[in-house]
Amino acid sequence: MSLQIGIVGLPNVGKSTLFNALTRSKGAEAQNYPFCTIEPNVGIVEVPDKRLLKLADMVKPEKVIPTAIEFVDIAGLVKGASKGEGLGNKFLGAIREVDAICHVVRHFEDGDITHVEGSTDPNRDRGIIETELIIADLESLNGRMDKLASLARGGDKEKIKELAVFEKILVVLNEGKMAIETDVTEEEHAFLKTAQLLTYKPIIYACNVAENELHTVSVHEVKDEMGLTENDQLITISAKIEEDLQDLSAEDAQEFLEDLGVTDSGLDRLIHAAYAALGYETYFTAGVQEVRAWNILKGSTAPQAAGVIHTDFEKGFIKADTIAYEDFVEHGGEQGAKTAGKLRQEGKEYIVKDGDVMHFKFNN
Repeated sequence: MSLQIGIVGLPNVGKSTLFNALTRSKGAEAQNYPFCTIEPNVGIVEVPDKRLLKLADMVKPEKVIPTAIEFVDIAGLVKGASKGEGLGNKFLGAIREVDAICHVVRHFEDGDITHVEGSTDPNRDRGIIETELIIADLESLNGRMDKLASLARGGDKEKIKELAVFEKILVVLNEGKMAIETDVTEEEHAFLKTAQLLTYKPIIYACNVAENELHTVSVHEVKDEMGLTENDQLITISAKIEEDLQDLSAEDAQEFLEDLGVTDSGLDRLIHAAYAALGYETYFTAGVQEVRAWNILKGSTAPQAAGVIHTDFEKGFIKADTIAYEDFVEHGGEQGAKTAGKLRQEGKEYIVKDGDVMHFKFNN
């Protein structure tokens, strides 16, 4: 299941530096997921997970395969993009295709790097991008609603429901808010997922700070500065530092980060934030041939999790031998966990938990 994150922002905020650092640094430990370029601005990046490495160390498999995310470097939007300014239409179209948005906002001052608006103001810059997305959605929605209205007048019940949902969203957009800020039911959410609205996609804000600010700027302060709420996902990152880290060994990179007063790479935090924003979690399969991480939506049942491996697994699902990750490690692997009574046989109603180590049994 390929998850795609679009990196957006104004020109010269550090998007491409961040993308280049992401795509050079990830795909390292896994044998089967080297970073690969699909197009010049699309790259597959592995999701770092220490649990996968621990399982691999215990099982000693032939292959280790992590989960992955596609990152898309979408060229800088400018004011008026929704009206076709710059290459606006093309890049708004690229955003429409992604599952979530990583909005890079510039916080650093640098006289050598021109800001398209003439000064650094994270809140203003956030507003420019989001206004363009809102305007694009308003135009898209108005066109869609004109078609729906005629079908609804004909008595089509599904179209009447859909039109009501879009009318609800239209009110929010006209208030200058993102569609994702609307309270919706599960049924309304299903309608909106198919609509591919730009402002209904989950957003992670990546605040690009100066190297000397990384350990001093707090997420809470930046959220206040940008007019965000506590529930909004924001990470602080120095794209320049992330770029510098790529020339170092893993040990030297860790030492470099510790010297800066931070514990982990901003890229790792960004990848985890993107994964969380999409509502995904991980389960594992662990055998001598392969130890692998699989991404699933939170709340997935055991058959749905099996279906991520192959649709036949879901169709013919019988049961799943399941061991919690902590039990697998504590008892030295599958056999030890089984002896300790920690291997459970779960059926079709079981909701998979993050970190479960699973083996599926199914009818062919």
